[in-house]
Amino acid sequence: MSWCMSSRPQTLAYGHNDSPIGLAAWIVDKFRVWSDCEGEVERRFRKDDLLTNVMVYWLTETIASSARLCYEDVRSAPQLKPGQRIDVPTAVTLFPRDFTRPPRAIAERFLTIVRWTVLPAGGHFTALEEPGYFAAELGAFAAAVRHSS
Repeated sequence: MSWCMSSRPQTLAYGHNDSPIGLAAWIVDKFRVWSDCEGEVERRFRKDDLLTNVMVYWLTETIASSARLCYEDVRSAPQLKPGQRIDVPTAVTLFPRDFTRPPRAIAERFLTIVRWTVLPAGGHFTALEEPGYFAAELGAFAAAVRHSS
């Protein structure tokens, strides 16, 4: 996650809401850095998909709320008491180029893990990068929850 988004979201948002080129540069850079593309963004994403993503933020003026979400996420992570757990069935799918890779032993202390998968490809934008893996994991998790009920 970007330090700027998680520490000073409004600073970032004002510039990006005012400049379509700045917004495009920021978003395409995130696709390049946070995906499994080895620095070649067009290796994984079509220009139309990148432009569509930029235009969604530009036309709806929602880069500020996106940046604030990162800020709030860092500051309001749930604080569990010792021994407290979250009992909702949870699936964790790890992709090699995503920026969050929690250790399984720690996750199992707090979460009810019903599915844990490490996949060979993908990054933060999994649904665009690896739609087959994404759909298969979602379906397998739904099946695991259905069978455990």
